Amino acid sequence: MSYFLPHLPSGWHVDEAIKSEEDRVVVIRFGHDWDSQCMTMDETLYGVAEKVQNFAVIYLVDITDVPDFNKMYELYDPCTVMFFYRNKHIMIDLGTGNNNKINWAMDNKQELIDIIETVYRGASKGRGLVVSPKDYSTRYRY
Repeated sequence: MSYFLPHLPSGWHVDEAIKSEEDRVVVIRFGHDWDSQCMTMDETLYGVAEKVQNFAVIYLVDITDVPDFNKMYELYDPCTVMFFYRNKHIMIDLGTGNNNKINWAMDNKQELIDIIETVYRGASKGRGLVVSPKDYSTRYRY
């Protein structure tokens, strides 16, 4: 599904995508197109792209081709989704302890729409940290 979503081929393109969008949330998936987690996430992102197009834009970045942000954003996971609004990184409290990003593959489209909508509503009110509508701290049951 990754070939349906726009790819950003360089660090300059990533910066421009984040800086140039004034009214919508910029959702960027950092990872590899060949990774199974990223494939699942890309399918979910593609499924919600049309539904959220009024308040969000979705891009994909291959962290091998564009290693510029790996250290800055701590992109060590196979698949990472981050949110930006008006050139500002928007953090989201998912209950996992890492408020900077989603670092697992989501397969529920409605949950992802809810998260993107929450990020948009909070960011448009000037908040830098929003609380997720669902607590993901109990996602893995040990």
